[in-house]
Amino acid sequence: MISATVPSLQYDVLVVGGGPAGVGAAVSAARMGAHTALLERSGLLGGMLTAGQVQPILGNVAPGSFYDEIVALLAEGHEDVPLLSTRNGREIHVDVEEAKERLLRLTHESGVEIFLHTPAVEVLKDGCRVTGVLAGTALGLQELHASVVIDATGDGFAAMRAGAQYHIGREQDGRCQPVTIEFLVDHLDESRALSCFGGSDPVTLPDGKKYSQLCRECCERGELPQNVSIVRLHKTFYPGERNVNATQANGLDILTPKDEVTAELTLRAQIDKIIAFLRKYVPGYENCRVKSSAATLGVRETRRIEGLRRIEDIDVETGTRCHDVVVHKAWFLIDIHNPAGGGQAEGHSQPAIPYDIPYGALVPRGVDGMLTAGRCISGSHRAHASYRVMNIAMAVGQAAGCMASEAAEQKCKVSELSAEAVRRRLTDQGCTLRGKTENK
Repeated sequence: MISATVPSLQYDVLVVGGGPAGVGAAVSAARMGAHTALLERSGLLGGMLTAGQVQPILGNVAPGSFYDEIVALLAEGHEDVPLLSTRNGREIHVDVEEAKERLLRLTHESGVEIFLHTPAVEVLKDGCRVTGVLAGTALGLQELHASVVIDATGDGFAAMRAGAQYHIGREQDGRCQPVTIEFLVDHLDESRALSCFGGSDPVTLPDGKKYSQLCRECCERGELPQNVSIVRLHKTFYPGERNVNATQANGLDILTPKDEVTAELTLRAQIDKIIAFLRKYVPGYENCRVKSSAATLGVRETRRIEGLRRIEDIDVETGTRCHDVVVHKAWFLIDIHNPAGGGQAEGHSQPAIPYDIPYGALVPRGVDGMLTAGRCISGSHRAHASYRVMNIAMAVGQAAGCMASEAAEQKCKVSELSAEAVRRRLTDQGCTLRGKTENK
């Protein structure tokens, strides 16, 4: 029998989770000169963008963020395909297979040390200060230490294990938005095949009926799965295919292994019913088939870590500006998929006004040496329904990477960072943090 001691490793910045926020954080920190490592529990980077097959990339932030770089990267070779304009901003097409390679290459070439198939199994601490994580590698358990750890897990796993307080679901009953599995269909007749962005999209069938009404009627008759009130059909780069966002499972705690399996079984069974609906009722879809499906659940909401600052309902409703802004003019609808049924929790998506995200929303309260990035940052249930989308997650990740590299370089607590120094690092990376007419 051969045994070996797995050495511990030391970094300036350690990012846990390789989704859109995690990639943004790792690349940002590495570009600022920090010795950076990125842990991802699966075999690819991109999270919801790749493994989750989530299309389109939604949301907006001020120009110059990491999002702009990613859009340009994913558009390479597809310059002849126009970006679509929707009421939610640009609808960005994605070739998932290309994205897998391009995100990995970008992260590697930025100088990030990447660990794939490497889950964080525990957080290492010295008192209240996080010092790293215990990771499960192919060589066995390994300690990875860092001056700053960034939790980009989506579920806030690392921050939770570090002892940070958190909230789950809506304030009145703890219910979370439903989970889904996205999938891709092809073999469409592009000359007749419609696209549909959402329930309020005024798409009309050849007989004059609203497509949204057809979906509701079929749901009521049981020809669509329960609570599937709209079958969203998003264009891709390629004629004859659509990305489908429709499956829905309510009332599950997907932080538990049992409910995670239940969600997979439930949602994958729904795909067949949705395909039957498309073939029977939707012009151009008569011969459609499933080309591929997501390798992971589409999770909209789990833990929201309690931070030094919290993004509140009023912030997204009125467009709050912050002196300690790290993401400027974040915007998406208050898009709350009904935790207790189909459709929207508030009848329809509620408007938002472009708002700032302050650095305090990324700093867990009572825990030193750690930042959060992505959908697990600090905010209310309704605010979270706006900032949870990928565009904003990328920008938040970029901000977290800059903050972490600054804290590592200055050897200071993340809670004591100079707001001006962080803004300088972000503007050096091209981010717009205020308009010309806004007060400094």
